[in-house]
Amino acid sequence: MDNDASTIPSHVPQELVRPYPFGFGASTTEIPFDRMVAEIHEGPPIFFAPGLTAEGKGGWIPRRDADVRTVYMDTEHFSTRDNSPFGPLIGAEWRVWPLEADPPVHTAYRRFLNPVFAPKVMAALDAKIRQYANDYVDGFKDRGRIDFLADFAFESPIKIFLELMGLPQARVRQFLDWTNDLLHAPDAETLIRATHASIAYLEEVIEDRKRAPGEDLVSYLVAGKLDDGRPLSQAEMLGFCFNLFIGGLDTVSTNLTWQFLHLARHPDHQRALRENPALIPDAIDEMMRAYAAVTTLRICVKETSIGGVTIKPGDHVAVSTTIAARDPEAWERPDEVILDRKPRHLSFGYGPHLCIGMHLAKREMRIAIDAFLSAIPEFRLVPDVEMRTSLNGVMQPDKLLLEWD
Repeated sequence: MDNDASTIPSHVPQELVRPYPFGFGASTTEIPFDRMVAEIHEGPPIFFAPGLTAEGKGGWIPRRDADVRTVYMDTEHFSTRDNSPFGPLIGAEWRVWPLEADPPVHTAYRRFLNPVFAPKVMAALDAKIRQYANDYVDGFKDRGRIDFLADFAFESPIKIFLELMGLPQARVRQFLDWTNDLLHAPDAETLIRATHASIAYLEEVIEDRKRAPGEDLVSYLVAGKLDDGRPLSQAEMLGFCFNLFIGGLDTVSTNLTWQFLHLARHPDHQRALRENPALIPDAIDEMMRAYAAVTTLRICVKETSIGGVTIKPGDHVAVSTTIAARDPEAWERPDEVILDRKPRHLSFGYGPHLCIGMHLAKREMRIAIDAFLSAIPEFRLVPDVEMRTSLNGVMQPDKLLLEWD
């Protein structure tokens, strides 16, 4: 970690500059939830971490659930503009819309997208989601051993995304490679290269839909109009497509991976879900809390304070679902998974930026767990296998080897 005083703003008290394991490019062979998160909660309510962003800038880390919720809701003092590195790193006009929009623009963007992500619309995909899940499980159920990420968690959500966007299923492997480089890049060069490549492809898709629209989400963006009757600009269409791309692929895979790692380590929870599949939705919510994996950034635009600490304009603030989800002030026995806890977790965000795809994501996870447990006997981790987890942005291990008799 770079502790060079020149990278730390002058208004940051030196005693609040602390090591933070989840900065850009960081990784570990530990299960990060076992020790690293708990140690952060032994420190102050908010601290400053150097080397937080892809550009090498530092930022504030509020660790308490209540403070993270406050930042999510406070659009007066905190902006989401430029809170992701993709557009700025390649000098592009587009941003990841609506993620990087503030009210009232964000409100208009969400109203535009809400109809195509309504629960009833997403429910119509159940049969297709189950078909993909069953096909994958049928393909490996007799093998007795898999890499859960490579053999199931990655490709199934990508197929659903391609279905929604009207893209060829043959592109699964390409999208998988781009997703890995965009969300788990070890360096800025990899991130820049993947951003250029994926945007070039999305530009081609948009132009194709302008010539020959269909019934997919890209066609909806091309033909749709905002509240004021204005069609989306090219930059807005690119931003929407890119957001759907990164949001629709990796988050479901990541959550499923942590959920299956937990179930492999806790056979009693496997048995509980096999015996009572109706418990699966509650179990998903609780495991999403306990293994929350996403950190996004906000930029302070108006001086304010968090936990008595002054935050000045230009300061970055990390809203880490990972840290907030195990706050001992918010959760009883925060490091324990209680399958029927029914938590109001932050893993889909909170307030104005609540994930618009949460209904689809929950369906994908519920069907995946049900299909797997219905066909596969009690499974466990393959012993003595080192997993390396990328710790920035979206925390995801590089493999998850499972075996069963």
